[in-house]
Amino acid sequence: MARSLDGLVLAPVADQAPGQVGTRTRFTYHEKDGEIWAEYAGGDVARGYLVGTREGDRLDFRYVQLKRDGTTSSGHCASTVTELADGRVCLEETWEWESQTGRGTSVVEQVTRHDP
Repeated sequence: MARSLDGLVLAPVADQAPGQVGTRTRFTYHEKDGEIWAEYAGGDVARGYLVGTREGDRLDFRYVQLKRDGTTSSGHCASTVTELADGRVCLEETWEWESQTGRGTSVVEQVTRHDP
């Protein structure tokens, strides 16, 4: 199993559609006893939260976010936790909106203190 996500900051490696999570979004993860949660913000997202579970290297969570234009949206995501060659954590995600139409995949990687 990959290491704990607790205290790690992760960011998407690519932008999604306008109004969604993007490379300027930062996720601060927490993990304890099989539970995961995170706060996130940046780019078009003013504030977001996710909460769910971890079994081995699989995450299952729901997310809700407030966009800078004042609208809200929510959805479901399943992720696989992997480790990059340089030792940073990477999440390979498959997500689907529940409050609107749309689905896709994304990759988020651990941000080091040298990253912007």
